[in-house]
Amino acid sequence: MAGKATIVEVGDHEVRVSNPDRVYFPELGATKLDLVEYYLAVSDGIVRALRERPCMLHRFPEGLAGEKVHQKRVPNGAPPWLETVRVKFPRYNRHADELCVTKPADVIWAVQMSTVEFHPWNSRRADTERPDEWRIDLDPMPDCPFGTVRRVAPVVREVLDELGMTGYPKTSGGSGLHVYVRIEPRWGFADVRRAALAFAREVERRAPDDVTTTWWRRDRDPKALFIDYNQNARDHTIASAYSVRGVPEATVSTPVTWDEIQDLNPGDFTIRTIPQRFAELGDLHSDIDDHSHSLTTLLEWADRDERSGLETPAEN
Repeated sequence: MAGKATIVEVGDHEVRVSNPDRVYFPELGATKLDLVEYYLAVSDGIVRALRERPCMLHRFPEGLAGEKVHQKRVPNGAPPWLETVRVKFPRYNRHADELCVTKPADVIWAVQMSTVEFHPWNSRRADTERPDEWRIDLDPMPDCPFGTVRRVAPVVREVLDELGMTGYPKTSGGSGLHVYVRIEPRWGFADVRRAALAFAREVERRAPDDVTTTWWRRDRDPKALFIDYNQNARDHTIASAYSVRGVPEATVSTPVTWDEIQDLNPGDFTIRTIPQRFAELGDLHSDIDDHSHSLTTLLEWADRDERSGLETPAEN
């Protein structure tokens, strides 16, 4: 209803939510206010996932039926308590002051601005050029079933265990799986990407019938699972833990345990089901910041692969 608004109290702040009855997800009948209430229910988790990271917003001003807007810059008129972080884009000689979440009110303000998805950088504002998060993206090709993801996930965990690293899995909100690993913020994006490629190649060696690291999409087996190491390149982002996805089913990128992966159906995780799951289990990534790892061994693997003639493709 045009002009209708409601005030939502979030911690020490009030956020005016306009058009709260606008339907965003027709399949569920879920409204803008439903989206606000979802993010309030998982506020501890979403803030932890976004904390102090530059964050790109995927906005749907007219709901899912309308245009999708990828917004980097916080607009003029934002409340004075909202925090930002400046990131530079040398290729274009530009910069952007992006949202820097530190509290639940920041998230709800973004939802008021019609944000559905939150896509943070894998670095923080203390040093935006040195990531503290390595992202393993298991990205199924068009004809790759989720059963392949289930088979490959234990291989990913096996390699991480051998490296002495702790990985935190989550559904992508689509058909894939993400695993996040906290790393020491000692390396730039190029080295993190090289390390991610070396890891992906090791998983491919152990599961050659299921996994591909082939760079060009046109050359990949449509039934394969691509480990998208390029998600660690500078200014590449993927949906955070607890981010809703801009799809009619309102699926959620949801933290899961390793043991759950063998039986889960990613489509079961939506804004209707996750609040109760969160209330019962809490944030399965709650201790993610307690484990920070070195990339030294992976970079040695990268050097080995390059000496053997395996190239590191240029970023795209």
